[in-house]
Amino acid sequence: MSFGRPYILKTSGCIHDGWLVLSSKKDNVDQDYFFHLLGSDALYSRFSRLAAGATVKNLNIDLVASVEVEFPSLPEQRRIAAILDQAETLRTQRRTALAQLASLAQSIFLDMLGDLVVNSNNWDEGLSLGDVAEIVSGVTKGRSLEGKATRVVPYLAVANVQDKALNLSAVKSIEATEDEIRRYRIQKNDLLLTEGGDPDKLGRGTLWQDELPECIHQNHVFRVRLKSNRLTPLFLNWLVGSRRGKKYFLRSAKQTTGIASINMTQLRGFPLLVPPIVLQRSFGDRIQAIESLKASHRAALAELDALFASLQHKAFSGEL
Repeated sequence: MSFGRPYILKTSGCIHDGWLVLSSKKDNVDQDYFFHLLGSDALYSRFSRLAAGATVKNLNIDLVASVEVEFPSLPEQRRIAAILDQAETLRTQRRTALAQLASLAQSIFLDMLGDLVVNSNNWDEGLSLGDVAEIVSGVTKGRSLEGKATRVVPYLAVANVQDKALNLSAVKSIEATEDEIRRYRIQKNDLLLTEGGDPDKLGRGTLWQDELPECIHQNHVFRVRLKSNRLTPLFLNWLVGSRRGKKYFLRSAKQTTGIASINMTQLRGFPLLVPPIVLQRSFGDRIQAIESLKASHRAALAELDALFASLQHKAFSGEL
């Protein structure tokens, strides 16, 4: 699957037969340069062409040993490695900043709202999700359309809905009738929740912010649309994905061979906890500020990724 990508072993130990160990036996090979070379796209593509297997590709010692590479002088290797190390350090710093911002958001949630599992602040618990929201399951693939007029629209599948994030790198399309498009079209601030998967991913969901001009959702993705002003969509997203929410879903879900799923009835019965709306909005303002910072860091990281790819290409084509 991700064959051919290198890792530096930082400790002694044993490996299983899914790994190949490469170590330089030449005094004129810089270890940092050697690592960057092994991780380069140019070498990876050569490994890909050599790898055996149709579905799951594999490398072996003979295949790897057959690849010929040229090494510049040792001082030149060190110069190139230093440039790539510096670029990689900048990328690592951005990733660390993103992780810290995610941790900060979770800390703000706990500090402002307390332990929701035990309701330490005695917020109102008299409502369920079905009391305050319209909940809809999406369009079913492979259904019979019986000659009805349709048009092609994008739709969200489970893979697109992550924990408080969307992955729109691969959005599929489906033929749907105008009635289906009206019924399943996603609107701004709709909460999208996955039906199931690994037990620890129950309650996984995110808010839709009109990322696409027109989009519907698959039947394995629930759409939750608030019809009450007692809850903000962002707080609801965090509540459903909190320890309180996961505890409810794990208790209620149908589980078979490591896969858990929830149905419409269980989702409608989700027990809400309702802090004052002013507090919810204040929480939302802080989270939005963090999301703005995260967006800036992601944009900077994307630029650094492009820079690193360019430097890497030049380094191993003799242009750096």
